[in-house]
Amino acid sequence: MRCVLAVAAPATDPAPDPAADPSARPGGAPLPGSRWWLALLLVATAAGYLVELDRSGFGNDFYAAAAQAGSQSWEAFLFGSSDAGNSITVDKPPAALWPVALSVRLFGLSSWSALVPQVLMGVASVALLHATVRRAFGARVGLLAGLVLALTPVAVLMFRFDNPDALLVLCSVAAAWAVLRGVEDGRTRWLLLAGALLGLGFLAKQLQVALVVLPLAVTYLVAGRPRLRRRLGQLTLGGLVAVAGAGWWVATVSLVPGSERPYVGGTATNSVLDLTLGYNGLGRLTGRETLGNGATRAQGSGFTFGGSHGLVRLLTGSSAGEIGWLAPAAAVLGVLGLALTLRVPRTDLRRAHLLLWTLWLGVSAAVFAGMSGIYHDYYTVALAPPVAALVATGGAVLWARRDRWWGGLLLGVAVAGTTTWAFVLLGGAPGTPGGLSTPGALRWAVLGAGALLGVVLVLRRSRGRLGAGVAAAVVLVGLAGPAAWSVGTVLAPHVGSSPVAGPAPRHVGAPTDTVPAEVVGLLQRDADRYTWVAATNGSEQAARFQLASGHAVAPLGGFTGLDPSPTLAQFQGWVAQRRVHYYVGGGLAGLLGGGAGHRALPSSQIASWVHAHYASHTVAGVALYDLSR
Repeated sequence: MRCVLAVAAPATDPAPDPAADPSARPGGAPLPGSRWWLALLLVATAAGYLVELDRSGFGNDFYAAAAQAGSQSWEAFLFGSSDAGNSITVDKPPAALWPVALSVRLFGLSSWSALVPQVLMGVASVALLHATVRRAFGARVGLLAGLVLALTPVAVLMFRFDNPDALLVLCSVAAAWAVLRGVEDGRTRWLLLAGALLGLGFLAKQLQVALVVLPLAVTYLVAGRPRLRRRLGQLTLGGLVAVAGAGWWVATVSLVPGSERPYVGGTATNSVLDLTLGYNGLGRLTGRETLGNGATRAQGSGFTFGGSHGLVRLLTGSSAGEIGWLAPAAAVLGVLGLALTLRVPRTDLRRAHLLLWTLWLGVSAAVFAGMSGIYHDYYTVALAPPVAALVATGGAVLWARRDRWWGGLLLGVAVAGTTTWAFVLLGGAPGTPGGLSTPGALRWAVLGAGALLGVVLVLRRSRGRLGAGVAAAVVLVGLAGPAAWSVGTVLAPHVGSSPVAGPAPRHVGAPTDTVPAEVVGLLQRDADRYTWVAATNGSEQAARFQLASGHAVAPLGGFTGLDPSPTLAQFQGWVAQRRVHYYVGGGLAGLLGGGAGHRALPSSQIASWVHAHYASHTVAGVALYDLSR
């Protein structure tokens, strides 16, 4: 009943009394030169993310090739095609490709033009999170939130990599900023802006953006200033804008006949709705992504990721090193912060922050923990903003009560527990082969300093200058582990489809420079006479040859070679029309095996037809079939 009354309460709640509630001023006194501190944070973030950026080549060749295609063809730009010949799209909407495609169009294809847009989105995310937290908690807490996000290993990884996640995080943080501005003044325009941002987030990675929708809606429903009926109406309008922001592209693809546009990759039916609800939707949760041959993708592709289910997934293996450093502390601080602000007015902005970030963390963690389909450790970048915000805001609320015996005790336990966990992770996350290659001095220093600071906080020796020093030491020791892991991430090359943060160069895939120069020369010869200079099974190999040659290469069967496009008849028509120059052997055909289900796939049928009708010649270890003869 109390919850119902709180949600339905009128907008005339009294303002909080700072003298009565220490959490009302958790940011403390104004920070002199706060703009300079922010500038320093953003410049340092950009510089750190740019260090040796080109060591990762094009990052994920799959998306880099699609961006290259978008820079050469506006049709490929609109649809998100893998190739400028527009045979098939990537298995995501195209929004995350657009900044990269424009960069490549302006500056030419290079590691920098492909990856710098991700760095800029990362810096913008840090700036937006700082701005969001600062409005409620002050400059110090805002800077801490931005710093924690900038040093989260999985954020460092994905803000230097050309997967769609950088844009998804930026859109999610921006939507949170807009909703919290709406909580402040109750204006509808902020909800409309949030809806537009969520629509753009959908066009980056489809239903994953839905993980923040419930936290945003509940937060405004609980804490918004207008009366309940108006709040519901504002949320409805925001939802309609979100649908429109994503729906225009879905409608465009759906209304254009399939014969006049590229095939929708990742589907068995050439449908965006199939992609949204299947492969990138329920299929990720249940593990049953239906293919054109009737099998499920997890069974048929040979590409199965995920590891253990449950929250243990997020605290073991690679996920632990990517997000696990501060996630337990963030969850505890979020719950404690909400508990300590129960008696503040319904519209209190600080509690709205705590509610939003805690729900965001809880909902996303629960979904990732329960996924039975394809799961990559780097998905946890979606947890980085709420972890960073809760460490800063929840920590500030608890810090304001450090002079009470229970406040000092809770702070001490939180610091000691976090540093002990960092000690474990610095030696190698549970389930991984090892930790940092540096001596163990850092591990022991973090453990010892954390224990000492925990004792100091329990004894409540943290006032005046000593308090400022203790606070600085807590931040330094608490961030030492993730910062070290992030430095290792920056210094290691990361390419392929499954990058992993950490100090060792762990990756899946082959760099583009493995394509022999002799093969590149053959593909480039008379390239203007063909729609595709080559065709091969699967987008991964097609992308490497496309990036190396600079010309379109048709990925038969899409990302894994399992999509039913093109059909054998379609491919035979391309060959008859002299639209394809070479067929490149290998690719995913070698991984698919010889089962009856695989032999029924169009990509396998095409491979068999080419082998039966054309002679191969090997160039620098690559089997080529000249289809123009």
